[in-house]
Amino acid sequence: MKADKAEITRLVRTARGQLDGVLKMIEEDRYCIDVSNQLMAAIAVLKKADREILKAHMRCCVRDAVENGDTDQKLEELAAVIDKLG
Repeated sequence: MKADKAEITRLVRTARGQLDGVLKMIEEDRYCIDVSNQLMAAIAVLKKADREILKAHMRCCVRDAVENGDTDQKLEELAAVIDKLG
């Protein structure tokens, strides 16, 4: 992985903490909207981590593939990821 590992690790740990909080909220039978807001916060952090990983992939892996004339596989991988974003 070419992304900043410290930053990605921080973001994923933040999301993990938020998810632990969601589980606790569920166990405590907390208000639905509060649980939903906490879930959306965790999702937002994970999306940010994913964006950083994909940007690094484009800056490094895709660039290397272009320089080596081997772009088809990298572009197909990116297209598959974009399809999953739907």
